Amino acid sequence: MPNLETVRGLSNRAFLESHAAPGRVGLAGGADVVSRLIGFAQRHIDDGKCASLWSHAFIFQGTRADGCHWVFESDLEIHRKHIRLGVQENRFDKFCNEKMYPVLAVLDFGLATGHVDAVLRESLEMVAGRIRYSLRELMGTLLAIRNPARRAAPNLLSRRKSLFCSAFVTHVLRKAGIDPAPGLDVKHTAPEDLYRSELATRIWLLQREPAEKTTLARRIARRVRNRLKKK
Repeated sequence: MPNLETVRGLSNRAFLESHAAPGRVGLAGGADVVSRLIGFAQRHIDDGKCASLWSHAFIFQGTRADGCHWVFESDLEIHRKHIRLGVQENRFDKFCNEKMYPVLAVLDFGLATGHVDAVLRESLEMVAGRIRYSLRELMGTLLAIRNPARRAAPNLLSRRKSLFCSAFVTHVLRKAGIDPAPGLDVKHTAPEDLYRSELATRIWLLQREPAEKTTLARRIARRVRNRLKKK
């Protein structure tokens, strides 16, 4: 990717503050099991069958009156006695946790001011319309990825007024006149498709060196040494 710039040595917050701008697209790779499974399921997009780094996509809204950066996203947010399922507005603070999101990217599609306004307007329409997050549609997409010919056809598990994360981003960009994934049904677009989009004029990638895995034998040896020191 000639438009790819890899960034190292920054915190998630510093990286996002440096590159977030209204209308740009964000990608995140979660460290939890579900996120890794989503990344693994996208391996069929890659010729070498490598798992995708990405499990979530969102749109940067810009800085608001509170001085914080906000994003539009379709996600499942679970808090104590409160669940939000669908398109929503959030501060980008949750993506600043390096342990939860060890890899991030910001995609610039070179949107003109009119396109940015259209993206933000359509995103707000999705929030107001209470568009839901559909796990069923996501599964339909991950299954269709195994057979590229199916991805141009409608998602077999499609539901009304539902869009998962990357489908939401694609829908909003198409409404603004930008198609990041030509030939794909909007509900068959995955985060990896956005990352590979030929329309992205610039991509900033924040990636860290993978931490060395601690084997079971090393953990046991460490515990034995610690106990011996206490005696």
